[in-house]
Amino acid sequence: MITIRKRTENYETENLSEYAAKSSETKGRKKPCDKCDVRTDFQRDRDRITHSKAFRRLMHKTQVFIFPDSDHCRTRLTHTIEVSQISRAISRALRLNDDLTEAIALGHDLGHTPFGHIGENVLAKLNPYGFEHNSQSVRILEYLENGGKGLNLTAEVLDGIFNHRSKLEPKTLEGKVVQLSDKIAYVNHDIDDAVRAGLIKMPDLPKSCIDILGDTASDRINTLINSIIENSMDKNYVTMDTIVSDALKGLRKFMFENVYLDGEHLKNSFKVEHTLKGLYDYYMGSPQNMPAEYISMWESGKELPVVVCDYVAGMTDRYVLKIYSDMFMPADKVWQRGF
Repeated sequence: MITIRKRTENYETENLSEYAAKSSETKGRKKPCDKCDVRTDFQRDRDRITHSKAFRRLMHKTQVFIFPDSDHCRTRLTHTIEVSQISRAISRALRLNDDLTEAIALGHDLGHTPFGHIGENVLAKLNPYGFEHNSQSVRILEYLENGGKGLNLTAEVLDGIFNHRSKLEPKTLEGKVVQLSDKIAYVNHDIDDAVRAGLIKMPDLPKSCIDILGDTASDRINTLINSIIENSMDKNYVTMDTIVSDALKGLRKFMFENVYLDGEHLKNSFKVEHTLKGLYDYYMGSPQNMPAEYISMWESGKELPVVVCDYVAGMTDRYVLKIYSDMFMPADKVWQRGF
């Protein structure tokens, strides 16, 4: 009897683009396992990521703004969902494998630290082996989740997650879609959040970029998606036209200059650095006080800076503050919102 999974695999072979990744042709997993009767391998990976602890923790991790006053400000989880939706729309239009695309999108930021890129920069300085969130995402999925066993994902999903950053090149078109969708999502939703926070005003945005992409986030996202579809349909690459691409780069440059690297929200960055360094130094000196799973990693021969980094990087913003307060603050003092 033909299974539902096999029926889906046949559909992919018959209907997806010749350049799409087919789940029946996956390079597989490091550890063999029985096939699911219902889900393809890529669908199974998507579900494993969605049900992981690391995915749930994204709801309490900073995207850009540390403890924003607005409940509408994006978190790392809402950013991930927006990337997933944009990339699925593009992937489906191009007749690529949207299950693979979704799995990559949902897992691409699992390795982010508390307090966003500020936290990532702090751990990169503290850890002698360095720290990059894309590598950490793969490390979580291969080694840290599931009690240290990892989730045993397919090679295509892991490749797309690792290579989602700029200047890296995913091996699948689905991975490339996520790479572009990530930029589309964060540039536009960060503009929205920055305006709401009063850091910038819409007239501040470079007019040359807005004239090309549109006045609203919806218009800009629509322009960018359509440009990718129009320039990538039935091709063995994924791209957008030069004019639109340059406009996106212009907006991104504006955000780096006026928000990411020079914004009012960065006034507490030194407090983030002090807090994370305090935790890192504490566990480097007292590794026996980490949770049992991390102690086990250390005792089995894993380098202590890597283990401590794994533990601190996996914390949510609020858990960092709780642990720091419990360790270093007098009992009658409490952290105030926003430090």
